[in-house]
Amino acid sequence: MSGKITMAMAALFVVLAANVLQSTNGATYTVGDSTGWIVPTNNDFYDNWADNKVFVVGDVLVFNFTTGQHDVAEVTETAYDACTTANTISTVSTGPARITLNRTGEFYFICAVPGHCSGGQKLDVEVRNGNSSTAAVPAPGPSPTTSTPPTAATPTSPGTSSPPPGTNSASSLVSTLSPVFFMAIALVLMC
Repeated sequence: MSGKITMAMAALFVVLAANVLQSTNGATYTVGDSTGWIVPTNNDFYDNWADNKVFVVGDVLVFNFTTGQHDVAEVTETAYDACTTANTISTVSTGPARITLNRTGEFYFICAVPGHCSGGQKLDVEVRNGNSSTAAVPAPGPSPTTSTPPTAATPTSPGTSSPPPGTNSASSLVSTLSPVFFMAIALVLMC
């Protein structure tokens, strides 16, 4: 019996350690900061918001909007440029929407409500590999015309101004293996 308890405690320790590592997966950014995901008064508002940020795989974008008034559609570059939903990749219509940036490259988001995208409610972000030590940090762009709190340019993760480098690959591995550890604990406890 003590062998089962020792094994269960070891498995629990591994799961807890995995969850701690996974929590460093990426930063959480609130799109538009306190303004949220709305039709902005300035068509460049979301471009300006994204200009001084470096997004990496594992980061999360939170789109704060009122359900029924807005949505978030991930679209192709062509659909983004034309403000059309013809090539929609995915749509989230319940706010707030949390979207994990799960690959490198460009992501294009628009509000699919007619007139909203052409009114400036669109965002494109470039996502980089978090392990790249050569990733350049762009210079801060001009401030939007609306006022924002002093911490508006920082991710909402406590105590960080940018995601920690080098954690994303390990965190991805941990997040992949976490279900295996949970199953192992269940098997140990059942035996």
